[in-house]
Amino acid sequence: MTNPRIRRALWLVIAVFALIAAVTLAVSRMGGTYDPITGPMEQSLSPEALALVEEAYRDLGSGLITDHHVHMIGLEDQINPDLMSWWHPYERIKTTVMMSATGVADISNADQQYIDRLLTVIDHIGRQGRFLLFAFDYFHHPDGRVDKKRSAFFASNDRVVEIAASYPDRFDPVVSIHPYRTDAVRALLQWADQGVRFVKWLPNSQGIRVDDPALDDFYKAMIVRDMVLMVHGGKEMAASLANDQDLGNPLYLRRPLDLGLKLVVLHCASLGSYEDLDNPGKRASAFDLFVRLMDEPRYEAQLFGEISGMTQINRIAEPLLTLIEREDLHHRLINGSDYPLPAMNVVIQTWPLVALGMITADERGYLNEIYRYNPLLFDFVLKRTIRHPDTGHRLPGNIFVENSDL
Repeated sequence: MTNPRIRRALWLVIAVFALIAAVTLAVSRMGGTYDPITGPMEQSLSPEALALVEEAYRDLGSGLITDHHVHMIGLEDQINPDLMSWWHPYERIKTTVMMSATGVADISNADQQYIDRLLTVIDHIGRQGRFLLFAFDYFHHPDGRVDKKRSAFFASNDRVVEIAASYPDRFDPVVSIHPYRTDAVRALLQWADQGVRFVKWLPNSQGIRVDDPALDDFYKAMIVRDMVLMVHGGKEMAASLANDQDLGNPLYLRRPLDLGLKLVVLHCASLGSYEDLDNPGKRASAFDLFVRLMDEPRYEAQLFGEISGMTQINRIAEPLLTLIEREDLHHRLINGSDYPLPAMNVVIQTWPLVALGMITADERGYLNEIYRYNPLLFDFVLKRTIRHPDTGHRLPGNIFVENSDL
C-alpha cells in the first residue's frame, strides 16, 4: 500500500485508538475501575488484613457505626454539560474518573448505578452502620435567581429522601436548601415536618456567604426545629466550576453560631488559607481558624468537626496529627468518608503515611489489600489504624459511632 493519503489516514486512526487506550488506562488508574464484590471479606482478604479489620471494630462496643458524609449524584440532565465536554478537559477527566470510581458506566442511568455500587460497598463492610446521604442544591444568586451554568451538579432532595425511605436501615437523608432561594424557609420547614434534621451547604461552590445577615431567618428556623447544618469548611477542590474560595473561611461561621445554630464543619476545614478576620492584614490556615472556633467555650455544645478527607494525599498530615493530639476535642469529632472520594485512586496514597510513621509498611500492604476489596471499608480501617508517630495515640472509637449530641 503506497498511497500517502491512505497511510496518513491509517496512522491517524492508529493514533486515535492509542490515545483512547491511554486515556482509558489513565482513568482506570486515577479512578477505581474495581472488580465487583462477589463474596464476604473472609473469603477475599488475607488473615492479616482481616485482623486489621477486626482491630478497627474492637473498641466500638455496641455503638452503631456512622458515616456522616456520603454524596448522592444526579441524573444525566442534572450534571453540568461542561463536566463532560472536551472543551473543559480537566472537568471532563475529573468527572470520568469519578464515574470509574463509583461503578457508573452509563451516565444516563448514573444515579441508579451509583446507588447500586454504594449499597454493595456498604453491605460488605462487616458491620451494620448508618450513612448520611447528601443532596446538593444549585448555585443561587443573592436575589434568589438559580444559576445552573455555575452549578457543577444537582442532587435533588426528593431523590435523597426517597432513597433513605427505601433503605431506612442504611441511610439518613441530608437535604440541601440554598438559603437565597425565595422559598428557602418554607422548603426547610416542609422537610423538617418530614423528620429531616440535616442540611448540607458547600458555600464555595453554591455561592453562600454564611455570615450574610439575610440568612438569619433561615438559621432561626433551623434552630427552632433542632436542625443541624453540615457545612464545608476551607478550600474546595471537587465541585470547581464556580468556586469562590473566600466563602470557605471558617470564621464566617461565627454569625450562625452566635445565633445558636448547631453545625458541623466538614473536613475540619483542613485545606487552604484565609484572611484572619481577628487579625486584619494577616492570613491563617483554614484548619487553624477552625480550631480557634472549637476552642471558644461558648461554642462547646454547638460546633463539631467531621474528619473526612483528612487522610487524602492533598490534606495529610498536620491537621490530622493535631486532632489526634487534641484529646479535649475528640467528643466533638465525627467520622465521614466523603464517598465517592475514598474510591478515587488518585487521592488515595498510603506511602506518605508510612513515611510519616503513622502506619507501618506491613499495615500499608494490608490496607491496600482492603482498598482493592472495598474502598469504603478501607477508609474506616485506615482511620482506625493511623497513629501519632511520637505518642502512638490513635483516634478514639467514639468518633466512629453515633454522637448523641448531634
